[in-house]
Amino acid sequence: MKTMTCNGYAIITYFFISTSSLLFCQSGIVYDAGTSVDIGLGADVCADTVIINGTYSGNGTICNNSIPVELVSFNASVVNNKFELNWKTATELNNYGFEIERQVGSQQSSAGNWDKIGFVEGSGNSTEPKDYSFTDSNPSGGNKFQYRLKQIDYDGKFEYSNIVEVNMVIDKFDLSQNYPNPFNPSTKISFSIPQSSNVMIKVFDILGNEIETLVNEEKPVGTYEITWYAANLPSGIYFYKLQAGSFVQTKKMILLR
Repeated sequence: MKTMTCNGYAIITYFFISTSSLLFCQSGIVYDAGTSVDIGLGADVCADTVIINGTYSGNGTICNNSIPVELVSFNASVVNNKFELNWKTATELNNYGFEIERQVGSQQSSAGNWDKIGFVEGSGNSTEPKDYSFTDSNPSGGNKFQYRLKQIDYDGKFEYSNIVEVNMVIDKFDLSQNYPNPFNPSTKISFSIPQSSNVMIKVFDILGNEIETLVNEEKPVGTYEITWYAANLPSGIYFYKLQAGSFVQTKKMILLR
């Protein structure tokens, strides 16, 4: 008999007459040989009922060398300037869920800097294939993006998937309408540049007075998003202007308190 720790409980490996092994978790209890144990469907188990050091007597299935979560595919694609992530599992054991992490291949993210952008709940325990998806509806910070999954067990243990990479094709300069609009007290401004350029974004009031410079730096090809905070300004109409190389575009926004 071999005992170890898993999920905060006692895991006991017993060898059966068939010489196959059964791993199961039961709330902090170590059972003696010959004890009949009903471990239930709700635990992290491979069988309903077992007779330890004897013959399997439950209605479930003994699983040998089981993998907590068997991920069989993970891919990403671009759909209408959004990134669609899809993955599939063959079986799951003790699966709390998946954190989705993104790394942007630009000056915005240093090497190894992964940002959590979402979470998808897992199926717990399952012997059936499961399909999952997640949409990154606002990828920004460049044009090359990497994604990975952080699969988390109920006890907090985790494992990373392989990395998938997606490139966004940007073929024109573009300044998007701020969102939300009207806003109070902050709003987001997105823009895209198809080539490396010195980017400048400034905000003006309705009389043409410069209020603030939001961006003034060289940026590589990509889509970007910035946030403007106007907590100390009065309600009214404001304008924001993008200048990147010879491209210039101005849009109106409304601060409404």
